[in-house]
Amino acid sequence: MKKYIIGLAFLGIGFFFFGTKKGKVMKNVAITYVTSPELINKEGSSVVERILPPQNFQRKIYAEGSFQRYIQDYPLKPYGAKVVNFDGNDYVYQGGHVGVFTLPVPQNGLQQCADALIRIRAEYLWEQNRKDEIGFNFTSGHYCSWTKYAEGYRPIINGNQVTFHKTASDDASESNFYRYLNLIFMYSGTQSLYDELTRVNSISEVEVGDMLIYPGSPGHVILVADVAEDASGRKLFIFAQGNTPAQTVHLLKNPNDLGLSPWYEIEIGQYLEIPTYYFNEVKFVRFK
Repeated sequence: MKKYIIGLAFLGIGFFFFGTKKGKVMKNVAITYVTSPELINKEGSSVVERILPPQNFQRKIYAEGSFQRYIQDYPLKPYGAKVVNFDGNDYVYQGGHVGVFTLPVPQNGLQQCADALIRIRAEYLWEQNRKDEIGFNFTSGHYCSWTKYAEGYRPIINGNQVTFHKTASDDASESNFYRYLNLIFMYSGTQSLYDELTRVNSISEVEVGDMLIYPGSPGHVILVADVAEDASGRKLFIFAQGNTPAQTVHLLKNPNDLGLSPWYEIEIGQYLEIPTYYFNEVKFVRFK
């Protein structure tokens, strides 16, 4: 994860470089500790129930069965739940979120920022009985489908060269599906998502389920978890993220606009700060 702020001892020190990008992020992290967004329903148990739209905005509601509705209705842990690392310990920074997804984080540490969003997409397709659509590119560019994995095909990797050979028995079980996802987590990431997926080039076209991405190693990616719009077409967004090291997926506060938080108003190509991180340029991709 690029430009990731690990230490939080800055709360009483380090203000001498708030003019830098990292300094601004550190300042915003400090702000999140002492502010609570007003547009929150603490009793809400899903994304759409937890987050209230601002005045004069209406939440965009998507069709039942759609990926967008799946995310909007994603169950959350009770308000105040902590972000937890893969090792079971609480994340050191608990000031930047307003909700935690019930999505488990494996103890193997593989489910990092891009992987968590890949898992959400894969589980949606699994639950919709669209299993033949489950597949993702490795960073090398080679496509790895669940269908072929279930048929026993496994990758033989030699540098950037990947070939697939039938070396295992057929197994379409759910437990094998998660073994497949662990493989994807190992060999895919922000760069493979950026290279593989469709670009969304206009803010008016951004929908729930799209991803704001910085590709690289390390890189970072966050998920559009909700959208609201006013009568003039002005759009606002809620973001969710996994993280590196692997941790529970959570809904982000907006440290840049406390009156709007946790909603974000953004534009393609602009600089954006979120808690603990900044994107030099806003750009989006969309799952196929």
